[in-house]
Amino acid sequence: MPDPIKPPAAQYLRDDVIRGGMDLLLFAHKSHLRHSDAELAALGLGRAHHRCLYFIARQPNLSVGDLITLLGVTKQSLGRVLGGLVERELVQQRQGEADRRQRLLSLTPAGTALEQRLFAGLHSNMSRAYAASGEDAVAGYWTIMQNLMSDDVQRQFAAFHAAPHPLSMRGAEAA
Repeated sequence: MPDPIKPPAAQYLRDDVIRGGMDLLLFAHKSHLRHSDAELAALGLGRAHHRCLYFIARQPNLSVGDLITLLGVTKQSLGRVLGGLVERELVQQRQGEADRRQRLLSLTPAGTALEQRLFAGLHSNMSRAYAASGEDAVAGYWTIMQNLMSDDVQRQFAAFHAAPHPLSMRGAEAA
């Protein structure tokens, strides 16, 4: 890999440097998701489906309302995407125990297998980038990404990140 391009020192608030940061964000996003996009496209699915699978995997028994909030989409938009995942038997719904109107979502075995395959490529790419960048850069990345969020989304991220996630333990064991 070529040496990373760095912004000019003490000039990081110039328009060209900010546009360069946006360029980085958009190019990295495209490249990072390329493998997942290809696998999803072969199944007739897209990034919206992937986002649902990801969050449901991170929080089994996630309510439809909570997923709408996490994704920032309308009920109608989620309904179309979720319908496709349920139809393909990747996601299952059940009624809430305390509130029978609530629909709780979890991945089926096929949904779990797909989400794990998709995440394997993302994990590999993130691990490579983290290792090449170093701990200080990773901490800086986390800081920048959180500062790109509005206050309400920062609070949502903090609550989400603080919640127990069954798929988070792989890294905790290595630490």
